[in-house]
Amino acid sequence: VSVTTLSKAVVSTQSTGVEESIYNLLPTVREPEAKNARYVSVFHGAVKEELKQKKSTSKTMGPAKVPTNNPQTFVKKREKEPVLPEKTQFKRPNADQKRPPVPKIDEKPVMGLKSNKNFINTNAVENIMSVAKKPQPKYVDTPGGTTNNLEDSGLVPKFVKKDNYGKVPKYLETRREQMAEHQRSYDEYIQQRLERGALNQVGGEERLQILDGLKKNWEELHLQYQGLSVVTDTAPKKARKERMEAEMRQLEKDIETIEKHKIIYVTDNF
Repeated sequence: VSVTTLSKAVVSTQSTGVEESIYNLLPTVREPEAKNARYVSVFHGAVKEELKQKKSTSKTMGPAKVPTNNPQTFVKKREKEPVLPEKTQFKRPNADQKRPPVPKIDEKPVMGLKSNKNFINTNAVENIMSVAKKPQPKYVDTPGGTTNNLEDSGLVPKFVKKDNYGKVPKYLETRREQMAEHQRSYDEYIQQRLERGALNQVGGEERLQILDGLKKNWEELHLQYQGLSVVTDTAPKKARKERMEAEMRQLEKDIETIEKHKIIYVTDNF
């Protein structure tokens, strides 16, 4: 053993902490490490059996072993030709309605029959007495000459030629009669109230005086409204402006009501 090998062994024993021994220099056989057992699921057998049950044989690649044909059962001549049904006598569906038979050679037709009808004169008379057909009215609406029926286009005045064209419909006449009846009933009611003295009719002059007075009041109020200050920074100014606007609005409504109705009735309780 060389000195270098001993020195290395001493250093290795010092670093590893193992007692120094010459037997450490002998080569040792390294035992293989024991591996843990591989994990196997408890359901491995059940899954395998289930896969076998669901698996269909010859699914994509065909059967594993193709059975061969028997040499005795070979294809014979014309074996694959279609088998036709047995021949039967043809019978037409309208055999009972046949035309009369062709006359035989010894059967001669009746000869010498003549007609006294003058076909030329008959055709001429029929054409002279017939009414000429009117062409169907059409219109063209494209440069290519496309024709369409004129009657369905809306250009033919159909409604103008109707019997009830330009006449008042019946429902409007009924409505007019109902309105006239209501107005008559209202006039009778007003007349009865006037006779009893419960209503007073405002005459034409009195109506004009009332209308002039309302207009003067509106003008005076409008003049005062224009004299108000532009800035309404206090509560009294704002309240006065709102009050004058409400009064002017009420006067405008009264003026419009009186101008709209020429006859005005006033009750005693007014």
